[in-house]
Amino acid sequence: MNWIGIIENTIKALIGINAVYFALAAIGLNVQFGYAGLLNFGQAAFMACGAYGLGMTAHYFQINMWWGVLIGLGFSLVLALLLGVPTLRLRADYLAIVTIAAAEIVRLVVRSVRFNEYFNGSDGINNFGGPFQRLGSVDWRIFDQVQLFKLNPQQRDYGPSLTIPGVDWTIDVEFTGRQLWALIVGWGLVLILGSFVYMLMRSPWGRVLKGIREDETAVASLGKNVFGYKMSALIIGGLIGTFAGFMLALDRGSVQPDNYSRDVTFYILTALVLGGLATVTGSIVGPMIFWAVFQFADVFLREAVGREGITLFNLRILDTTQVGPTNQILIGMLLILLMVYRPQGLFGNRKEMAIDAR
Repeated sequence: MNWIGIIENTIKALIGINAVYFALAAIGLNVQFGYAGLLNFGQAAFMACGAYGLGMTAHYFQINMWWGVLIGLGFSLVLALLLGVPTLRLRADYLAIVTIAAAEIVRLVVRSVRFNEYFNGSDGINNFGGPFQRLGSVDWRIFDQVQLFKLNPQQRDYGPSLTIPGVDWTIDVEFTGRQLWALIVGWGLVLILGSFVYMLMRSPWGRVLKGIREDETAVASLGKNVFGYKMSALIIGGLIGTFAGFMLALDRGSVQPDNYSRDVTFYILTALVLGGLATVTGSIVGPMIFWAVFQFADVFLREAVGREGITLFNLRILDTTQVGPTNQILIGMLLILLMVYRPQGLFGNRKEMAIDAR
């Protein structure tokens, strides 16, 4: 059992790019679901808007990447308005059905043959992240004396090293220069947007939003425009989720329609619930723990199974082809235990879970 490899992969997943874009999407979903009580199952659609806005701009129009950011945010704003105007008067499961259907419509439209000229169908848009990735190609000799970082995409790079006293091995968490650049930008966005939501929810607007989540009839009786607050929460959460699409597309240098399927929204929601609803800390730490546990279980199972698989009484009960489904089962069981013993999540508060679902 290669415990060093397991620990290294787990740490990389804890702070890796998947945790970054899940955290960005979870912060946005937390505004909609955790604070406003809007059961949105279409967050992946906002991510797709950001990714395709950026990809189309860089690939087809050959203009600056910053225009792609603005266009992606514009796409998300239009989607929020189209989605919110006819549906925000719905409650709970009805809204969930509409939002998941809208997300599937967006995915099927961008992968359809009819719009192949604009979105390139199921092949997606590729090779447009060059300007962003080249920013990470600079040889930054930061802390050169201890080789903490050595950023050069042509070589193996070195991240933080951890030597445990009394143990004769060292854990090295390694990233390429481009990966580390994406992580710096991504976690910077998480910090900025997380701080923005933290302050926003302690403003009068945020307090009204929490009141709507608890009992919108009572808030409406006080003269507040409930529909307007819901719409603003949907727009703000969607725009924050758009940055998750930006980071995923820029890191990979491509955008594929099936990367924004309904499964992505459910994974993000799972990570958010794991961390805790209606808390900024939970929306950031939850995705980190989700990916760390997911990666740990996957690598551990593959190490345990090996090439020959696991047999019991001469019957093979687990092989390499079954590791993926088994990992999904284990994660599902852990989440069931979490919901039974700590339904508010790791950092949540039971008082914040009283969502008006009438």
